[in-house]
Amino acid sequence: MPNDESNSSPADDDETTAALHAIARALPDRINADPEHVEQGLARLVLTVIELLRHVLEHQAIRRMDGGSLSPEELERLGLALLKLNHRMDELKSVFGLSDEDLNIDLGPLGRLR
Repeated sequence: MPNDESNSSPADDDETTAALHAIARALPDRINADPEHVEQGLARLVLTVIELLRHVLEHQAIRRMDGGSLSPEELERLGLALLKLNHRMDELKSVFGLSDEDLNIDLGPLGRLR
């Protein structure tokens, strides 16, 4: 999906900013530096951020689709890209022994991620 900032509204920017601040509040104050678990902890953090961004992208895609600003080809490419991202996320969660619930953080007033 091309980066088209002209389709971004202040409300979308506020929503994204609020979501990022909520993530920062939801993350632990300390990182467990136990060498046995540091890789999984880092993977959990990174995959949680990717999951949040995936939700934002899906929201924007639906908004653009409802607004009629996507051609059928763009819709097809976007759908395939989101599907591939979903499959890759499932693979990475499996590699690091993570579940959907492990990535489901509380975003405060925005609710849970999933």
